[in-house]
Amino acid sequence: MDKVFILGGLRSYIGVRNSAYRHVPAEHLGAAVLKELTNRYQPSKIDMIICGNCVGGGGNITRLMALEAGLSESIPSFTVDLQCASSLEAVITAAARIQSGLADLVIAGGFESSSTQPMRCYNPNHPYAAAHDDTLSGNPAGICNAHRTDLSLTYSTAKFIPGPHREDVMLQGAEKTICHYHITPEEMDAWVLESHRRAYRTAREGLLDGIIVPVYGLAHDEGIRPRLNQRLLDRLPCVLKDGRYLNAANACTMNDGAAFLLLCSEQYLKKHKLSSCFRFSNACTVGADPLMSPASVLPAVRGLLERSGLSMDDIGAIECNEAFAAIDVLINRAYPDKASRYNPLGGALAYGHPYGASGAIILLHLMRSMELSKSCRGICCAAAAGGIGSAILLER
Repeated sequence: MDKVFILGGLRSYIGVRNSAYRHVPAEHLGAAVLKELTNRYQPSKIDMIICGNCVGGGGNITRLMALEAGLSESIPSFTVDLQCASSLEAVITAAARIQSGLADLVIAGGFESSSTQPMRCYNPNHPYAAAHDDTLSGNPAGICNAHRTDLSLTYSTAKFIPGPHREDVMLQGAEKTICHYHITPEEMDAWVLESHRRAYRTAREGLLDGIIVPVYGLAHDEGIRPRLNQRLLDRLPCVLKDGRYLNAANACTMNDGAAFLLLCSEQYLKKHKLSSCFRFSNACTVGADPLMSPASVLPAVRGLLERSGLSMDDIGAIECNEAFAAIDVLINRAYPDKASRYNPLGGALAYGHPYGASGAIILLHLMRSMELSKSCRGICCAAAAGGIGSAILLER
């Protein structure tokens, strides 16, 4: 198999939902960053573009985004939906195409706009609609009708597990994970505060400046709260009516953002006389308990280490998508001696979680933290809705 290298990448600043990017559709946000990426690296020939997107309008939005960016219509593009792990899986898929000889250079990443995501609704033919609205049979226009005031059959969160459709399924899964693993509020609060502290320090020192491009007027990551403290955390209510632990600080926010990386073959490097510090070494994607999806990151990391013939002692840096502080606790219970090398630049509790872009964002952060710590190996991992875990091993 051909070796796979990462030439570099860029991300946008991350916006809070309904804030700086509130009028920017996902394909426009992604296109702006993609233009900057191609202008900076000037790839001679792009074989494919593979990107994650979770809450957009569908219809292969990656192709639309690439055309909006002004790239050649001859470049094929497709979209990956693995929820929180979408752009990690996009990178894994891109690497597999290069390893197999089907491509020499692929752009992979993700983009998301929670601010402009379409509302979804059940078709009148769907059993759920028929069971919940006996007027649907007389509504040939369907339930997504501007004149209807009953929004009970519209939804924004997809259905991830069998049974009733619950919009709060991810929050319920996190709450169940917290209870199952006996995670305490104190453990989660510590990671919430640490995430914001690290992210603020990173921004203040400009540690990510080389991989962030300002677009649409935003010149900072909107979610970082340098003044967050324990007193404020203690005052936060639970976000679940019947919950005890989850609040607005230990669960990530909804965000807008985009991030992309350039992956290439060794042959491409030699042909164009380029160099790369990072090699895509291995990956692992697993299925786990869909009712406790945050915990799926653990078997993904274990599987990656086993597949690579390594132990955590061989790993110098870890980046994990901290959709919930409970994930931080689980990882650091499993590998307590890696706390200082875990999300050293801050995590999604501070930056935010633009679902389809988050994997590419943390992969870029991993590359930067490996440079700063002079680490030879690093792991990037994420838990995804429905009980999927994904992890990537980089070598430097």
